[in-house]
Amino acid sequence: MAKPVVALVGRPNVGKSTLFNRLAGERLAIVDNTPGTTRDRIFADAEWTGNSFTIVDTGGIDPSHGGKTPLSIGSSDFIEEIRNQARVAISEADVVLLLTDGQTGVTPADQEVAEILRRQQKVVNGQPTPPVMLVVNKCESLAERDAAAQFYELGMGDPYPISAVHGTDTGELLDALVKLFPPETPEPDDDSVKIAIVGKPNAGKSSLLNRLVGAERAIVSPIAGTTRDAIDTHMDVNGLQVTLIDTAGIRRRGRIDPGVEKYSVLRAFKAIERADVALLMIDATEGLSAQDAHIAGYILDEWKSTIVLVNKWDALTKDNYTMENFTRTIRTELNFLDYVPILFISAKTGQRVEQVLPLALRVQEERLARLTTSKINDILQKAMDYQPPPAHAGVQLKIYYGTQVRSDPPTFVLFVNNPKLMHFSYLRYLENCIRKEYNFLGTPIKLAVKGHKDKN
Repeated sequence: MAKPVVALVGRPNVGKSTLFNRLAGERLAIVDNTPGTTRDRIFADAEWTGNSFTIVDTGGIDPSHGGKTPLSIGSSDFIEEIRNQARVAISEADVVLLLTDGQTGVTPADQEVAEILRRQQKVVNGQPTPPVMLVVNKCESLAERDAAAQFYELGMGDPYPISAVHGTDTGELLDALVKLFPPETPEPDDDSVKIAIVGKPNAGKSSLLNRLVGAERAIVSPIAGTTRDAIDTHMDVNGLQVTLIDTAGIRRRGRIDPGVEKYSVLRAFKAIERADVALLMIDATEGLSAQDAHIAGYILDEWKSTIVLVNKWDALTKDNYTMENFTRTIRTELNFLDYVPILFISAKTGQRVEQVLPLALRVQEERLARLTTSKINDILQKAMDYQPPPAHAGVQLKIYYGTQVRSDPPTFVLFVNNPKLMHFSYLRYLENCIRKEYNFLGTPIKLAVKGHKDKN
């Protein structure tokens, strides 16, 4: 079931990142009083009264040119920027939260944003769609909450005065928000293996898709960011149904263009959420970047299986050690994905591309694998014999038994005398011991620890 998407829109420094963190329940976005501080994470899952949804922090609309010369509200550049942001928010979100600043009052920028949002809405069954909720932030005092009535002049309905930093009245806002979510509709059955092609712009994702499909399914261009939408392509691979999902490139937050590209990143993350296996494409001519590692982290956050594809391998001048050195760099920088296979390819020439889908399907098989309880406990016993569990304050950790409770991804529960005695390093050691017996190629595994009374 697809989660509703809630977009936070507004001019800079009205508190979008603070509200984002409040709704997400943790500090995922950087918060600072300097306009335009948001640089990193742009989406997170949230839940209220049993309703799960995805929130998106768009960053502020900056009415300045290059951060230097202020532009007038009538500037075509500024109007085009907020038009793009509003248009894509309307097209991608189920509900839009228009944030304003109750301490500053109504500004011309607020009026521009509201007007463009209103023009971009469509009327469905007599109602503007998607709905826009007017949120007046920074209402810490009773007087400021009373003054929020001035925002009626924006023509966006009832204002919701809140304080994101203190959490004041955010519960009432969420109550009203979830009532606006579209009704749940069951998704059609789809048993295909879903493989998402993800990576930075211009890494060659569309070229790989075309090479795998054998047709010009996606537009290929050397201009970064050509692909805007996630594109599904259905294939039959040796009798197995496969869905390839091509996505827009993912950039660092500070380099995402206002509007369309910003939300194409959201589409890419939604594709990762839908996928079984993610193909992380790295541009060999640029080397492994911090953003590549950042994307890999998003894949791991969703517990998806992964293959690293080093593309444009034909474009490098190589010697006998180039591949070995490149592999060493990837293993070092992506040490949290030390279980994933690495394939050096050229989508342009077809070099090793024929290995991509067979490897992805093998990784998917590993994702669905199950180990018997007896096998798991044999592994655990050998691990404890070689390296005994840690102790704290004279009390030693005892692991009674373990079992695999699910696959997709493989998930194990270890029953112990006291879960607080389990150090993360020993848990990592146990994971490595499991992988020595069964690799779970390219697939993350979950280890949960639960208390169990010693009956002996």
